[in-house]
Amino acid sequence: MTSQPSLKFLRSSHSGSLKTLFSDSLTVFWGDWLDLRVRAPQVIASGLVSPLIYILAFGLGLGSALDSAMEPPVGDSYLQFILPGMVALSSMTICFGGTTFSICGERLYSKTFEEILLLPSPPLALFLGKMLAGVVRGLMTSVSVVAIALLFTRNLNFLSPLFLLVLVLNCAVFAGLGVIVGLNVKSLEEVGLLNNFLIVPMSFLGATFFDPATLPLVLKGIVYLLPLTYTTTALRAAVYEPLARFPWYSIAVLLVAAIALSAIGAYQFSHQKD
Repeated sequence: MTSQPSLKFLRSSHSGSLKTLFSDSLTVFWGDWLDLRVRAPQVIASGLVSPLIYILAFGLGLGSALDSAMEPPVGDSYLQFILPGMVALSSMTICFGGTTFSICGERLYSKTFEEILLLPSPPLALFLGKMLAGVVRGLMTSVSVVAIALLFTRNLNFLSPLFLLVLVLNCAVFAGLGVIVGLNVKSLEEVGLLNNFLIVPMSFLGATFFDPATLPLVLKGIVYLLPLTYTTTALRAAVYEPLARFPWYSIAVLLVAAIALSAIGAYQFSHQKD
């Protein structure tokens, strides 16, 4: 039988390891934050370009024609319908692209990534620190898009805790994916290739411009393989639907995806040769 002092030792040891993991993750994050805060206006501006173009072209341009022909599934106009998707889209783009290019720059050009690998920190802490930097990067841009959404809708549900929870989970998923891609690519050309074949298609197929419930079964199955679909539908429901109709499974899917990416990223860091 395990003695009481042994149980206390196990609890304190477990608590100490969690504190070490947390502090080491913040240490890695802080190194990226010192650079990120200097370039904050550039990061925010770069992430706003695509959502603004889509809002002008689809929301105000095409949307005016669609509003006269049909009623959107949620919201009072097609513009209001796509605004939660624009928040999801901007966070995905900047989390993935910004994180990937940041790690690639450290690995392939400045050659400073080796310093991170030499830190006496567990691989999971290294991954979480880099992922956290990507999450903050995505939230910086998303806040600007949310401000635009508030300007057009005056709907304070864009600031609800449920909306923000889904947004943070989405940032964690795509920042984690960006870390893994950044650790594996051999050149910036590979990043552009992955962006064209992964992020760009997801931007249009991730339920940002349409309701996936209206799709045929085969296409619906494809669309629901994309994590952005769960983010967009959850954000849209958090803004326009009552709580009873919120798709809670979306949070579970995004959380599982973030945990799985964390496990893959920790393994990658533990075997990284740079």
